[in-house]
Amino acid sequence: MNHMDTPLYNALLEHIHKSPISFHVPGHKNGVVMANDNSDFRNLYKYDVTELAGLDDLHAPTGCIAKAESLASDYYGSEKTFFLVNGSTVGNLAMILAHCNENDTVLVQRNCHKSVFHGLQLAGVDPVYVAPEYDKSMKVSGAVTLETMKEAVTVYPYAKAVILTYPNYYGMAYDIKSIIELAHSHDMLVLIDEAHGAHFALGGPFPPSAITLGADVVVQSAHKTLPAMTMGSFLHIKGNRASQKAIKTYLHMLQSSSPSYPIMASLDLARFYIASIHRDKEKFHKIVTMIEAFKENIINEIPEIKIATAHSEDYKQDILKLVLQSGNGLSGYDLQSRLQSVGIFVEMADFYNVVLVLPLSDSYEYTHILSRMKKALKAEIHEMRDVTKAPIEQAVKIPKVSKPKLTFKELSMLETEHLHMKNAVGRMCAEAIIPYPPGIPIITLGETFTIDHVLLIEHLIQNGGNFQNESIVQANVVQVYKEKTK
Repeated sequence: MNHMDTPLYNALLEHIHKSPISFHVPGHKNGVVMANDNSDFRNLYKYDVTELAGLDDLHAPTGCIAKAESLASDYYGSEKTFFLVNGSTVGNLAMILAHCNENDTVLVQRNCHKSVFHGLQLAGVDPVYVAPEYDKSMKVSGAVTLETMKEAVTVYPYAKAVILTYPNYYGMAYDIKSIIELAHSHDMLVLIDEAHGAHFALGGPFPPSAITLGADVVVQSAHKTLPAMTMGSFLHIKGNRASQKAIKTYLHMLQSSSPSYPIMASLDLARFYIASIHRDKEKFHKIVTMIEAFKENIINEIPEIKIATAHSEDYKQDILKLVLQSGNGLSGYDLQSRLQSVGIFVEMADFYNVVLVLPLSDSYEYTHILSRMKKALKAEIHEMRDVTKAPIEQAVKIPKVSKPKLTFKELSMLETEHLHMKNAVGRMCAEAIIPYPPGIPIITLGETFTIDHVLLIEHLIQNGGNFQNESIVQANVVQVYKEKTK
């Protein structure tokens, strides 16, 4: 197939060049109807059309969208690739709902994204949480080990599926091939949230994609590391274990019936972009060399910060994820704030780390960025934080393999109440408490609230962490299930 072709984008251009008159949705009428004369948005609106002649239909593609999806499938090496316009979230929901039925036992990596937990809840499955290892150097939860997964499979050999995140938000990839083979040997499906790995298809020095390692369904956020618009994502099906029909049915239900053509076209262009890098070895080498040089310059010229790497050699680090830690007492939140003060906006921060997502580009101006970073870090530090005394994620102890006491259906029948966090200790949580980013629940439905949870949540709030739980941020209040009266 010709990966230098962009069938969907070309079809949009052809439509625009006709100078079409719009008597169809959307209401901006190709950018003619606007609140004010904003030329930037006017140009964008020309691409924001609907299912017109020659532009195909995402939910029943036979033309340019079908060709664009086929090109993506061919490039990534899947049996089928779907374009997603509602982010990896909709892909995670669809792959779970398509294969996991009510009361099915599912083995789930505990530090998955919230969308995975939502999929489990919607499907009404019986989740078994498999705990990841804590990395002492990065100070974050990393991967599930093969040994821990073997323990889970031994106890629950009848599980329907295994759901993993690969890589994690910090770019830490690990040996999932052995876990995939273990799961398949027990007739379990393997569903992978590879949101941060759409560029792994380029091969070394990047980690291998779960697609090439044998996973059954892999969801990727093209918009995270490729030049696609926000929410633009892929869902790949590999092999014949997963059901294309069921996934397509759920995507019909879950995705908008008015999909964004700019997002879809950007997916077509993103696939073209990564394929062009794959072809141009010189450009690929230049990208990698520039990234390595940038990191070396940070190490040599900015002693106030260090580049964090995993303690264990079992991890392979994605070079597009640059994880920085302060060497002079600043928390990750403080470091993030200082970088923002000079116009550098990072992907996320936690108490220890700042995560930068580097561009997959050979034309980025790293020298100018380095000078800004120096300026941010040279400012006087008025307050030193003793990061060694902070409560850490590892303090919230969970078993390596754990199963909630009640099913989602049983939990849905219970009444709830709101309590101050400290009064909620010992009670079952009735909401997922989620710092965002990265969107991984500290505690989720049916798990027991502990004093360690309280200390960690209070600490994150006090130091600038963001939560998608309004009551917690405003009043330190959480929702728990009422205890049965005797």
